[in-house]
Amino acid sequence: MSMVGPQSSFDQSSEARGFSHAWRALRHRNFRLFFGGQTISLVGTWMTRIATAWLVYRLTQSALLLGTVSFAGQIPTFLLAPFAGVLVDRANRRHLLVWTQSFAMVQSLLLAWLTLARIVTIPEILALSVFQGVINAFDMPGRQAFMIQMVTPQKADSPGTMATDRNDLSNAIAINSSMVNVARLVGPSIAGLVIAASSEGWCFLIDGVSYIAVIVSLLMMRVDARAVRRHAASMFEQLREGWSYVSTFVSIRTILTLFALVSLMGMPYMVLMPVFAGKVLHGGPHTLGFLMGAAGAGALVSAFSLVLRRSVRGLVKMIPIAAAVFGSSLVLFGLSRWIWTSLILMLFAGFGMLQGLTVSNTIIQTLVPEDKRGRVMSYYTACFTGMAPFGSLLAGSMAAWIGAPRTVMFTGSCCILGGLWFWSRIPAVRHEMRPVYERLGIIAPVPEEVEETGSN
Repeated sequence: MSMVGPQSSFDQSSEARGFSHAWRALRHRNFRLFFGGQTISLVGTWMTRIATAWLVYRLTQSALLLGTVSFAGQIPTFLLAPFAGVLVDRANRRHLLVWTQSFAMVQSLLLAWLTLARIVTIPEILALSVFQGVINAFDMPGRQAFMIQMVTPQKADSPGTMATDRNDLSNAIAINSSMVNVARLVGPSIAGLVIAASSEGWCFLIDGVSYIAVIVSLLMMRVDARAVRRHAASMFEQLREGWSYVSTFVSIRTILTLFALVSLMGMPYMVLMPVFAGKVLHGGPHTLGFLMGAAGAGALVSAFSLVLRRSVRGLVKMIPIAAAVFGSSLVLFGLSRWIWTSLILMLFAGFGMLQGLTVSNTIIQTLVPEDKRGRVMSYYTACFTGMAPFGSLLAGSMAAWIGAPRTVMFTGSCCILGGLWFWSRIPAVRHEMRPVYERLGIIAPVPEEVEETGSN
């Protein structure tokens, strides 16, 4: 976010250093630790996602079961995220993340043992997927809400200092997206090679070990004790307050509505990737790795384009454009029968998906007050991960009925329609965002005489 006053001098010095402003959030020690640990861990996470999908497909040859396993892994997030958001606003966020990452490590190691011992079954995969979903319900809003603490100085007694450092939040979100998508580019490619050479179990084992890096980075952070607040209100009262805020704030409500639609209809295309790799494009695990890697490359380009931005101004219109690009790419991907065409379309799909996801995250985090951050980001998590299980089940069922290509063509069309709806809502969204942006110094206040003239 670009602020008035302290930020102007920062922008001038950044211009003198070329593109150095793109990495300004890394000047914070806590965020550097997070960046290093999370980058290692996320490579393992993406290896596990690909390996799980391929393992289920290898055992069952069923698109419906692919959707069912994905549903089982994500439905806990939909059910638990609002309650998790209240806990995130009440608890020590760093301690919470240490616990969630530790449990996730146990889950991956259990899956590795079962697979390498050749005793893994679909019920066990389902059970461990549900366990991971419960972990994610607390981990995802916790990480999103903890982001601002990683780019906030330990002692911020000066209002100017706090404002300048708060500006780094949008940059940290963009860098985090870049990190996720570097891992998304590298992880599936490694997973494809490992699966082809040995077994899915080694992917799970690598993932389990990789969690050590992020746990160590969290333990090494220094977080101001004042950031941990105690609340007198009950959890139920806070839950109701969070829902009231999200449902009545037009800008956040509109963004989350489109985000939920895209997550429901568009995101589950990944569940069907093994079907496209095996039956449509007549490949194997390496083909799956290439397709997911192409989507990751497109998402990485999107993330870098957002890293280079100096301000959140102008981001609202990118949300419907991203939905349209994502949807159009899926429609064309459903028509493709050639690997190179499919890879190019996956580049655009990854770009559109990540652009919408990161821009939505950045705008919401800019608008929301700190005391409600955990609860609001829990609804963001519910829309992102929580809607996906229904989409995965829908995608798996539709693919079994009309085939995977027609399924992604239909879901892509829904994303395009959602983007058109959001475009029609942009004036109302901007009208409600303006007072917040003016208060934060992102845009200059409109003089009263101008407002009076415009209303006459």
